[in-house]
Amino acid sequence: MKQYLVIYDIYCAKRAYHVRKLVYSYAISGQKSALEVLLSKKELKELWSLLTPMLGEGDSVNIIEVYDEVMLFGKADKLSYDKGVIIV
Repeated sequence: MKQYLVIYDIYCAKRAYHVRKLVYSYAISGQKSALEVLLSKKELKELWSLLTPMLGEGDSVNIIEVYDEVMLFGKADKLSYDKGVIIV
């Protein structure tokens, strides 16, 4: 599994709700429209194939792979998880 940031900006409130619901189902942490997700290659393709039909004109979704260890500032703590655990 690899770590990604999913950042989205959706203009229509109804579409934004559906995109938010989908992306949050994969998220392990984040804030509002910038979420951290752990995905296998298969899950990345699945997420993208589910997101694409939801998007309208002017909407944007960026999925950015995190290559190095995440740097934490302030009171942030690294989230620990076990393989196979679903965090809700």
